[in-house]
Amino acid sequence: MESERSRRMGNACIPLKRIAYFLCLFSVVLLTEGKKPAKPKCPAVCTCTKDNALCENARSIPRTVPPDVISLLFTSNSFDVISDDAFIGLPHLEYLFIENNNIKSISRHTFRGLKSLIHLSLANNNLQTLPKDIFKGLDSLTNVDLRGNSFNCDCKLKWLVEWLGHTNATVEDIYCEGPPEYKKRKINSLSPKDFDCIITEFAKSQDLPYQSLSIDTFSYMNDEYVVIAQPFTGKCIFLEWDHVEKTFRNYDNITGTSTVVCKPIVIDTQLYVIVAQLFGGSHIYKRDGFANKFIKIQDIEVLKIRKPNDIETFKIENNWYFVVADSSKAGFTTIYKWNGNGFYSHQSLHAWYRDTDVEYLEIARTPLTLRTPHLILSSSSQRPVIYQWSKATQLFTNQTDIPNMEDVYAVKHFSVKGDVYICLTRFIGDSKVMKWGGSSFQDIQRMPSRGSMVFQPLQINNYQYAILGSDYSFTQVYNWDAEKAKFVKFQELNVQAPRSFTHVSINKRNFLFASSFKGNTQIYKHVIVDLSA
Repeated sequence: MESERSRRMGNACIPLKRIAYFLCLFSVVLLTEGKKPAKPKCPAVCTCTKDNALCENARSIPRTVPPDVISLLFTSNSFDVISDDAFIGLPHLEYLFIENNNIKSISRHTFRGLKSLIHLSLANNNLQTLPKDIFKGLDSLTNVDLRGNSFNCDCKLKWLVEWLGHTNATVEDIYCEGPPEYKKRKINSLSPKDFDCIITEFAKSQDLPYQSLSIDTFSYMNDEYVVIAQPFTGKCIFLEWDHVEKTFRNYDNITGTSTVVCKPIVIDTQLYVIVAQLFGGSHIYKRDGFANKFIKIQDIEVLKIRKPNDIETFKIENNWYFVVADSSKAGFTTIYKWNGNGFYSHQSLHAWYRDTDVEYLEIARTPLTLRTPHLILSSSSQRPVIYQWSKATQLFTNQTDIPNMEDVYAVKHFSVKGDVYICLTRFIGDSKVMKWGGSSFQDIQRMPSRGSMVFQPLQINNYQYAILGSDYSFTQVYNWDAEKAKFVKFQELNVQAPRSFTHVSINKRNFLFASSFKGNTQIYKHVIVDLSA
């Protein structure tokens, strides 16, 4: 009887235990609910409803906008800058109007996180530009209003023109306020081609602690090399590219006396170097691959070459030649021809004229004829003389001179769209740029050039430059303006008494070597900068 009573009492306690359990669980839930943060209140500068917020006279973007807001309007506020992540925590925001304020600057990630945004208006502010990719990540965007701003249509805004060309969003017409050539132009109608945003410059890369005269570059055994003539040490210094240190380092040298030109020439994979010296004669060296050094194989006749000043190499009808411009009173500017074993005297152009420079180029006498080899000799005693190659006699014949151009120290040529031009260097007076007109060279441009001994044209990728050195002032770098068909000032370089400028290309890197008769030899890197990046 007692056990039956106990069993019944136990069964009666079960409902009481369940009630106690649920009361306890409910208490925990109430405590937990009590700990949940309250929803953000509407900022004091804003007026909020369930889905909308209107903010006026704010000094900054408030950080406590209700997270469920769908539409947000800022108008007549005093802040002029909007920073990154200004609207973070508003995942449901679909309409954002920032209108009739004085906004001058917006950060690149201002709208980050607004994946639901459909309509964005920045109308009637003071924006002159917008950061690139400011709309990135706004995948739902269908309408953008940028009207009423003072956009400066320069390279910083090129990205917007590109974006307008491929976006699916509807963008109201907007206009340029600057620069002057684009003022009142519709931005929506511009093309990325309207922006010239690629600029270049020569940036100092390396100093070589010695003076120099001539600098040449050549390819040999699948590598690029540079050879520099050092007049005071009498050496030809050969440099190679250090692929680890990313600098030029010494490779080898040829020791002589008063070296003025070290001219490399590769014939059938064999490297030769013509070394011109003021004293001790001039010589030809061969690179011995087995001994891994340069070996002298030939002397150049001293009766003709007494005071060499310049050497040019060239190839005509599979025959290799080089010509030495001799600047002595009793010397002969002479052409030498390769005969399979060495170089022999092929032709002496003239004597007694004290030639300072020789340039090989190919020009056509009429539009319907093929270009033929020519030489231009510069001299301190006469105007530059033009020689033409005769296929019949296999010799150069005197054709004409370049009138009204006395005291030309050197002539160097370049081509633009098939037209042949020359740069003429003068130490006193103006240097010139001239264009071949079919029968003569015609003036197109003059450059003041007091103290100039080098006016070197050179092409790097698609950029055509001309560099005018001076013993008395900064070196002037000019860039070819295709529309004006002439050179315009581009950059100044500080090189003491420059004597040559040489373009060296290695592993898609482009360098400018500047020789100096009084200071260090300098190396500049050709840098390309995209202003729209």
